[in-house]
Amino acid sequence: MAPTRPYYADKGLSAAFYDTVTAADARLAGDLDIYLRLVPEGGTVLELGVGTGRLAFAMAEQGLYVVGVDIAPAMLAQAAVRQAEVHPEVARRVELKRGDMTAIELKRAFDLVICPYFTLAHMPRGMAWKNTFATAARHLKSGGLAAFHLPLPEIMRLPGPAEPDQPVLDQPAPSGGRLRLYVRERAFRGDVGRLDQVIEYIELDARGEVLRRSAERLTYYHTDPVPLAASAGLTLERQPIPLGGVGEIYVFIKA
Repeated sequence: MAPTRPYYADKGLSAAFYDTVTAADARLAGDLDIYLRLVPEGGTVLELGVGTGRLAFAMAEQGLYVVGVDIAPAMLAQAAVRQAEVHPEVARRVELKRGDMTAIELKRAFDLVICPYFTLAHMPRGMAWKNTFATAARHLKSGGLAAFHLPLPEIMRLPGPAEPDQPVLDQPAPSGGRLRLYVRERAFRGDVGRLDQVIEYIELDARGEVLRRSAERLTYYHTDPVPLAASAGLTLERQPIPLGGVGEIYVFIKA
């Protein structure tokens, strides 16, 4: 196996094939509709962890104005390509910024802040989570909502595949070949609420020959978000919304 690199690294394949993987992940089905129901018509959205813009441009198509923040240049580069390809009116409603969601200061207030697809869980629980909630609160209008998608702890505790040499995903690749994902390592530490995985991406050409491969470490953390959100002035607005059987969307309100 190739040397392990961080997830979404510039030379990795997780960023390059982010859209392929998310399009194939049925567990994300319906997340856009949930976020759309949390924002007024024609409202403003701050997306923490915008990635390639999967949600940002879909929300802009619905008439919303979105500022998307991400720390990974490889992801923002793909979002910029998408922005150049969409209808100009949709492109105009999306602003992309590189930044750290634990500390960014835009000096603007939004109707809704979202942190989708386990983005918060990529960071160690504790101060990083607390600071991200503070970022959300600082950028919300009074009465505005903040939505955070987090993995379920019981799913994080599950063991790895019984057969690591069998792909957990096998999808057509944009090049005309195949993309296969393998879970090479998986370990959960309950004392710190941390799941460590090594995911290997393998891109094959049309003949089944390996074009590229990348082993990447994907880590998720979990803790009760409610007290940390409360420290930033955010109150749980409703019961967490289940999504796809593997996660929940926590919705907080700023008084």
